[in-house]
Amino acid sequence: MPDPNHPIRLSPNFWLHELIVSQKATRLGIKNYPGPDELVNLGLLAESLEQVRAELGHVPVLVSSAYRSRRVNALSDGSRNSAHILGLAADFTAPDFGTPLAICRRLARAENIQFDQLIYEGTWVHFARAAVGATPRRQVLTAHFRKGQKTTYTPGLPLP
Repeated sequence: MPDPNHPIRLSPNFWLHELIVSQKATRLGIKNYPGPDELVNLGLLAESLEQVRAELGHVPVLVSSAYRSRRVNALSDGSRNSAHILGLAADFTAPDFGTPLAICRRLARAENIQFDQLIYEGTWVHFARAAVGATPRRQVLTAHFRKGQKTTYTPGLPLP
């Protein structure tokens, strides 16, 4: 369990506490701590986020959600097989670079960043890396949210 008095740096620009923070968990008093395997994955995710940050011109990448315990994920209406549960996904923005759509367009073209999924989710970007030993799919999707309905996804990004 992470010790708030001894922060853990996962990479030059990302700390464990920012990749496990959850407003929902805090609000409900739920501990959102990763296990040993998820902690390793969060280190790998931080490395990938460093590549993202470099591709975007070294602007700050603001993570709103990364690791989610199974309970937090369920309460967040996350997919049962979400990469967030494994510590392999992050939702983020980078306002100093541009809109989430501009970020997705840039990352989709970046051949040096091996992602499993890149999803344009309107007001944020979902970025997931493949598990160790798995081949990254480089899947690019657009999420469609409709009140009271299940989120749907279409391949690719919206046209300019």
